[in-house]
Amino acid sequence: MSIFILHKNDDVAVAKKALATGEQLSPDVDVSVATDVPAMHKVALHPIARGDGIRKFNQIIGFASQDIAAGEHVHAHNCGFGDIHADYAACSEASETEMVPEKERPVFQGYRRASGKTGTRNYLGVLTSVNCSATVARHIAATVEKTGMLDDYPNVDGIVAIVHGRGCGMSGGGDGYDNLQRVLTGYAAHPNFGAVLLVGLGCEVMQIGDVLRAGKLADSERFQHLIIQESGGTKKTIEAGVEAVRRMLPIINADKRELTPISELTLALQCGASDAYSGITANPALGSAVDLLVRNGGTAILSETTEIYGAEHLLTRRAASPEVADALLERIDWWKDYTARTGDVIDNNPSPGNKAGGLTTILEKSLGAQAKGGTTNLMGVYKYAEPIDQHGFVIMDSPGYDPASVTGQVASGANVICFTTGRGSAFGFKPTPSLKLATNTGLFERQNDDMDINCGAIADGAQTLEQSGEEILDRVIATASGEKTKSEELGYGDNEFTPWIIGAML
Repeated sequence: MSIFILHKNDDVAVAKKALATGEQLSPDVDVSVATDVPAMHKVALHPIARGDGIRKFNQIIGFASQDIAAGEHVHAHNCGFGDIHADYAACSEASETEMVPEKERPVFQGYRRASGKTGTRNYLGVLTSVNCSATVARHIAATVEKTGMLDDYPNVDGIVAIVHGRGCGMSGGGDGYDNLQRVLTGYAAHPNFGAVLLVGLGCEVMQIGDVLRAGKLADSERFQHLIIQESGGTKKTIEAGVEAVRRMLPIINADKRELTPISELTLALQCGASDAYSGITANPALGSAVDLLVRNGGTAILSETTEIYGAEHLLTRRAASPEVADALLERIDWWKDYTARTGDVIDNNPSPGNKAGGLTTILEKSLGAQAKGGTTNLMGVYKYAEPIDQHGFVIMDSPGYDPASVTGQVASGANVICFTTGRGSAFGFKPTPSLKLATNTGLFERQNDDMDINCGAIADGAQTLEQSGEEILDRVIATASGEKTKSEELGYGDNEFTPWIIGAML
């Protein structure tokens, strides 16, 4: 077969390979290719009239902007975005999840923290409250690395400076301020940090004292804070920071991994540089892994709300309660209003790379993206970087921009990341390890240094979705137990921290 037909009601198929004008679509589909169709792009299975909805996954992905002949390439030139009237049917498909008995659940080797949370890594973090303290934080981390101080502490995964570009020149309240404060408190308490040093300037809007109060943080043997204006300036603060790190290193080096129930895993679900295979291979395979994780008591976080838009009705139907469904729709409405106020539109997505990979509208992209969440009940909807306080499948509101989205998920407590990609995203995220899932075998072979798992085996017929899901969960457990991901081996993860800042720069 040279095409995928994903549902019997679909108007289009997906080309497995480039299709040339005149060839028959497949032995089972007596339609000739009317125009050349690139690999992974859509081809019409029958004539589609202008204005008609176009179905893929048995869902509307767009509307014909002109008459489309059978066998014709279907993409942005003849398929456009339009409003759909979805039936949200809250809770109509929710059902009791069959849980695996606790004694039969897998375990991993994790770091038990005093907070009750479990880490998958043992980093020392140097956090910043404001861009003005970024240079000092970087110098502290660089000095520790240059002196070889870490060589004496083999149980410490490294030191990482977590810097950003805001913290001042912003409102002292509102969504943007709250987002950044939640991110900072979430990172300061993250279980993948054995210890944290928080560095501020002193006069910024995001005051260190406010962060400490919001996060119920206080100086201890594992948490310290420094303020440049109170420490005597740059050089003295760097010296004090290096000395603080020197005191904390032997403490966290004494931390040891121990057997931990899989229910302590919180998995961040991400997709970036997606293609048409994302919704056919890697995303539903990750969804299968999520179902296994949830059945074993774990937690999975779906985000990128702008890439849920158009598929939210599939999620409200799985909501555990009407309140959960309403919370998701409230976030969708917030995004509609937000983009309208900024003069933008939600359908500025997909990106050029997505479109080159065969994705035409945000509706199509979202239908594939939501598959990462599996099939179990939607248990909760959280604001950006809010702590996740329950197990199961949940949503955390975020932009579709991967670094900003993952920043929020990690702040919410994610201790492992699974990142699907079809075009080839280069990504890592300290302090949380990130597994890269290739949607197609060609990508896996081209960027083998970056890709951890080849979900393209599903399209090749070498693996089922269920088998791929089991492989993904096995790798998640191995990664949580200390096995390095490709991005960790390459040193990714120092530069991806990107808090979502809403509001004017003042």
